[in-house]
Amino acid sequence: MTWLETSTENCTVQRAVDLFGDRWSLLVLRDAMNGVRRFEDFRRHVGLSEAVLSDRLRKLVAAGILTTVPYREPGSRTRHEYRLTEKGWDLWPVIIALKQWGDRWAADPDGPPLDVRHRDCGAPVEAVVRCTAGHGPLAPREARARTTAAALPLA
Repeated sequence: MTWLETSTENCTVQRAVDLFGDRWSLLVLRDAMNGVRRFEDFRRHVGLSEAVLSDRLRKLVAAGILTTVPYREPGSRTRHEYRLTEKGWDLWPVIIALKQWGDRWAADPDGPPLDVRHRDCGAPVEAVVRCTAGHGPLAPREARARTTAAALPLA
């Protein structure tokens, strides 16, 4: 069966995009990976309405990408911080890859506003595609995609 003969009903890329693939969710994830935890800080930094932010945070929590942790400042009611789960941190390479692409193709003339480096050696961090045998970095033509037994035929 070829790719065009398969249904995208159970496509994992489609399912991932459904969970976190909209603009606002990706920006919330970017901020969470850079230490933002509180609702008001997300709202102010990402620049979206309370309603949209509430919706995105609720979806990311329901998907298990973020979790809530209660906190209480003196004299205030209990509120919740948002923290990445293991599932959420597994998206770090996705955010790094998007940043890498943006740094190359969409940065201001002065360069990108964020520089991510390896803590131990100080070298820049980059997303690289490798095979599980350790070969890479791979170019697109060095890989091939095949449907699996899980592929569903088009209806």
